[in-house]
Amino acid sequence: MSEASRTLDVFLSCRQALVKYAASIVGDRARAEDVVQEAYLRLHPLSSQELDDIRQPVAYVYRVVRNLSLDASRSELRSQQRHATPPEWLAPVMAVEPEEACERENALAHLAFALDGLPEANRKALEMHRLEGLTLAQIAERLGVSLATAHRLVRDAMVRLARALPDEQATRV
Repeated sequence: MSEASRTLDVFLSCRQALVKYAASIVGDRARAEDVVQEAYLRLHPLSSQELDDIRQPVAYVYRVVRNLSLDASRSELRSQQRHATPPEWLAPVMAVEPEEACERENALAHLAFALDGLPEANRKALEMHRLEGLTLAQIAERLGVSLATAHRLVRDAMVRLARALPDEQATRV
């Protein structure tokens, strides 16, 4: 018996059961058929010696079908998740009322003006902390100051910016 016919015999002897087994995992008979076919194609090139080394060929085929079915299910799930939520840049922007947009613009203008008025060390420390995400220890190291001084620079900058905003806007921004 040739190697190809031995592999084919194993598959043909339990094909319907394999399809049913794969369908219980992937949830679709058509995809289960594809999984069983892919399992056959993966096992088809096995040599006669490799086939003889497999003690329970039917159990081995079931394992291959199971693994391929799980891979197919995971792949389908990832595909569904990827298509379920659009990329952030494609999501619709929530429309705001003109008054709210104007208030935000004014608040940003106040912040920009206050940021320009900060001493250089405070502005640098604030930018490193808020924009670059550096820790206070990293800021202190970059600026060549103590940890307490770095904390004071960031705190003072935040206080000045908060004071630059009108009270009702300070809680929104």
